[in-house]
Amino acid sequence: MSPRHLATHLVVLPCLLPLNGAPAAADAVPDCPAVFQELTGVATYYAADGTGNCSFDAELTPLVAAVAAPDWNGSAQCGRCLRVWGPDGVVDVRVVDQCPECPAGHLDLSAEAFEIIADPPAGIVPVAFRSIECPVASPLTVRQKEGSNVWWLALQVRDHRYAIASVEIRQDGLPTWTTMVRQDYNYFLVTASGSGIDFPVDLRVTDIHGHVVQNDDVLGLVTPGLVTPLDAQLPRCAGIFLDGFETGTLAPHWTLTTP
Repeated sequence: MSPRHLATHLVVLPCLLPLNGAPAAADAVPDCPAVFQELTGVATYYAADGTGNCSFDAELTPLVAAVAAPDWNGSAQCGRCLRVWGPDGVVDVRVVDQCPECPAGHLDLSAEAFEIIADPPAGIVPVAFRSIECPVASPLTVRQKEGSNVWWLALQVRDHRYAIASVEIRQDGLPTWTTMVRQDYNYFLVTASGSGIDFPVDLRVTDIHGHVVQNDDVLGLVTPGLVTPLDAQLPRCAGIFLDGFETGTLAPHWTLTTP
């Protein structure tokens, strides 16, 4: 029996703080003051391979998670990294999917991640979790979705340090930026009429902390499936992290009460 089926029997717990597609006013400053509180909930596991509603590629050893549907927020959680504490240990995971049956605060971990924090036969365990910096060592990359053309262009940001708030493009010869619309499958979409989008286009990516990476003439033409590296990675938050936690505190406390 899939552990996801247990979700309908759980009490609703505190959810992930929402992302609404734009940086919060208190968050959009260079030092990235803490905005993520300590959260408690429960975790189950499933046969994850890194794919899912976030439209990422499969991984050989997936330390990943699916967030509950109430926490999904239109794919805004995709690519966010979480540190999860369980009865037997702690594990860092990346959000790659949603769990439609799970109530708020429920994490559905990959089997590989769950066995680090708990005994798999337990099936469901209490956990605490926080958002953390993703361990990226390379620049951002951008993928053009299959089916993209000069009238319908969908882009996905990959390899990002923090969750993405917005993606904008500026067409060749134009002075203004166009905000792409986030899709539930973790792509940002822009459409055009007439002769379509004028390439090359500039790209501007903003994370939830207000950090911006801008590349001019980064996409020279439409090439569905192409992954393009950008020139930089989103900056780290300065002077706020202790042990990688955005709240600057030690590991959270969590209850051993059986859910």
